[in-house]
Amino acid sequence: MASREIFWNVWLGEIVYLLGFVVAAVVAYSLYRRFRLWRLGSKDDRLSDLGGRIRTFISTAADGLWHRRIVRDRYVAVMHVVIFGGFGLLLMGPFLDSVSEHVFHFMEGNVYLGVSLLLDVGGLLVLVGVAMAAYRRYVIRPQRLDNLLDDALTLTFLTVIIVTGFIVEGLRIAATELDTHLDWAAWSPVGFVFAQAFNGLGEEVNLALHKTLWWGHMLLSLGAIAYVFVTFSRLAHIFVAPLNMFLKSRDGKGVLRAVEISETTETFGAAKIRDLTWKDLLDLDACTRCGRCQDVCPAYLTGKPLSPKNLIQELKAHLVEQGPSLLRRSVRGRDGSDSDCPVLLEGVVTEDELWACTTCGACEEACPVFVEPIRKIVDVRRNLVLEQGKIPATIMSSLRSLQDRGHPWKGASASRTDWTSGLHVKTLSTNGTAGLLFWVGCTAAVQERGMNIPISMMKILGAAGVDIGLLGHEESCCGHFARRIGDEYLFQCQAKQNIETLQRYQVKKIVTACPHCYHTLKYDYPQFGGEFEVVHHTEFLLQLIREGRLKLTEELSKRVAYQDPCYLGRYHGIYEAPREILAAVPGVEVVEMGRCRSGSLCCGAGGGRMWMDEDPDQRVNELRLKDAVATGADLIVTACPFCLQMFEDATRALDPEKPLEVVDLVELLERTFTPPAIPRRPGLALQAGVVEISSPLGVAGRSQGTPRNGS
Repeated sequence: MASREIFWNVWLGEIVYLLGFVVAAVVAYSLYRRFRLWRLGSKDDRLSDLGGRIRTFISTAADGLWHRRIVRDRYVAVMHVVIFGGFGLLLMGPFLDSVSEHVFHFMEGNVYLGVSLLLDVGGLLVLVGVAMAAYRRYVIRPQRLDNLLDDALTLTFLTVIIVTGFIVEGLRIAATELDTHLDWAAWSPVGFVFAQAFNGLGEEVNLALHKTLWWGHMLLSLGAIAYVFVTFSRLAHIFVAPLNMFLKSRDGKGVLRAVEISETTETFGAAKIRDLTWKDLLDLDACTRCGRCQDVCPAYLTGKPLSPKNLIQELKAHLVEQGPSLLRRSVRGRDGSDSDCPVLLEGVVTEDELWACTTCGACEEACPVFVEPIRKIVDVRRNLVLEQGKIPATIMSSLRSLQDRGHPWKGASASRTDWTSGLHVKTLSTNGTAGLLFWVGCTAAVQERGMNIPISMMKILGAAGVDIGLLGHEESCCGHFARRIGDEYLFQCQAKQNIETLQRYQVKKIVTACPHCYHTLKYDYPQFGGEFEVVHHTEFLLQLIREGRLKLTEELSKRVAYQDPCYLGRYHGIYEAPREILAAVPGVEVVEMGRCRSGSLCCGAGGGRMWMDEDPDQRVNELRLKDAVATGADLIVTACPFCLQMFEDATRALDPEKPLEVVDLVELLERTFTPPAIPRRPGLALQAGVVEISSPLGVAGRSQGTPRNGS
């Protein structure tokens, strides 16, 4: 019956178990040293609610097992699946051999032959995957990859280990099966080919080569494992990636940790490497330098100095350089002393890198191991703003405007309620409570172009019989802009003031048209006791359509390109609601941009970039507009006042004579009333309970708005 001896022709083969324990000890010690480096970081509660975290880990494990975030690149997806699958089969062999040898014997007959075939298939798959990786890295040479010595060593190790394994197998087959059990040999097709090559060497030579190469193969395999963890090479992500997945934030995408603002706070934000959290430092080792984040970063794509990959690697190199000395100080009882450790902005990262980030989340969406660059960027920004006072001039002006006037639009002359002129609206200060609060947001309230969004919303909601109220002059900036640029103090002041106002009027449910406000009210305010049900206006409008309170009846012949706002799509997964609304409009043809949904390109306004000067050759909004123009659309529709402003700036810059029209989704619905809602300000008497949409989209009489700073 087909079988083989485990340590056939191997002298003292059992020693390999002892060597395995030695390597396991080396791996454990290396992990312990790395764990100590991670623990240099500040506190971060990632171990609470272990049950929920385990469930989350299981639900997201598919991202690692099936490489779901990698399959967007077909070649890379096939390469990873082939290598991953091949090693899965190869690791099965030693496991089954150990069970059969020490628990109960079953590796014989057809089982043995089947396992032999799978092991050869596994080794062949790894070689194919390694060849694909080498071809991509050294022939195709995509820009996002940087080739280091470690990459070449990794590919060489894998190739030599697999090839020597096949050679050892071939020598065994040549000596034991080729002449006596040819039918067994055929079940190891790759080894069989090598056996044919060695058949003429003679039995004595085959046995000597087998004995020598078996030990060479085992020592190389064990040595490679030790090398990976001693040097913490890129293959260490096999261990670190699942750990990073398990410890990923459960607070929601894009939720920043709150900072205690008090007289006893020693440091605001991250000035030095130890000011980052221990999870931030774990992130640095989890990064595999694959460059997927770089490929989707709007700052990098427009020629700015920021590359999320490079930023993480710069911080990692700094940690590896400074970590040992920090640990030595800790051992000597000087745990808090890092006075000799350079600050991050002295040769590690640059201010230009930090300010280039739009916080769009594309990098974190693309990362297959869930590294979080944005939290680190904001932490260092906090130190820049709160401790060093290093703020771009236009940002400083907007912060002063926010402090003095409750919004960041320093040049705006309109008040919070000017847009309500001619409309019948309910303000809570004069009408008490309402079943629903409409949070207008700064851009929609005081920017001339943005005012059309709340005007349209009020007309539709009023006609649909929705009981809705406004804060009016009592509404102040939600603080999203301040928090993302690093002014945590101003954000917390705004948040606490707004929460007090909302709670005073017993507000329970809020609708807003601004994804940035939506995110802040929904995820940031609960950190300070502000628990509200928050709905984006696309979700609410879709609900009205489904309930029959908003009826779309007349055909509208338009090719529409929809822009997924970052803080609506990537951060909250709201992709279908706006598209379902557009699909409900008769005659509208939705044409998707090449980069859409979770892969949508940012408009360039997030992270405070709306209020920063931008080089004309590096404007993200103009790059994104080209995506929309390429679809052949007649109309760009979005669901974010920031996107609306940025697209309008871009259309006027690229084609001042005939700019492509851009509207918010609610404007698309409201402007199809009969008669058309032009001029905008006068109120319309509509039948309560039902809104009839019945005439084509008009484009006359629209305000072109005011350009943003730097445009």
